[in-house]
Amino acid sequence: MTKMNINGSETGTVRLFHLDLPAEAIERFTTMAGTGEWPLKYGLGATALRPAFVDVVDISDLEDMPLSRYMAEAHNASGADFNAARPQIDALKGHAVILPSQAFDNTTQTLSVAAPLRWVGTFSEDAPRGRGARIRSASARGIVGGGEGVPPGRSTSTLLKVILIGLGLLVLLVLAKILR
Repeated sequence: MTKMNINGSETGTVRLFHLDLPAEAIERFTTMAGTGEWPLKYGLGATALRPAFVDVVDISDLEDMPLSRYMAEAHNASGADFNAARPQIDALKGHAVILPSQAFDNTTQTLSVAAPLRWVGTFSEDAPRGRGARIRSASARGIVGGGEGVPPGRSTSTLLKVILIGLGLLVLLVLAKILR
């Protein structure tokens, strides 16, 4: 049995488990029953687990794609630990369970991983890149085709409101004239 602590505020982590069950037993183990029974949750010893973030992978479905590449592309797994574990990850057969941080529902808990699950590794996810520098082109300032754009001190939305109010008044005047 493997014990591991999950911090409820954890982000950017993905955990890989090998699932040692015959193919016909996988769905029963990994799917929550209508009664709330969920063998996967019990096998992890988890107190909270979000089904929407549980990724159960039939490794044979990946065909020529190695499992490590799938993890890198689908879960942004990266880092030196991940690169060192690639041969071990790619040697797995059968089914794997991939759990990103979100799967634990922001709940601090201690997992007690038991058979038929076997923990393979915990890896970091690529952090999203920061925003780039501000765009300083004329079109980003609202100036199109070298024109003057919106007069200083007046936003586009204010000008649009004034135009719409004017059109509304014009429609009312025309309706009043027609109905007389």
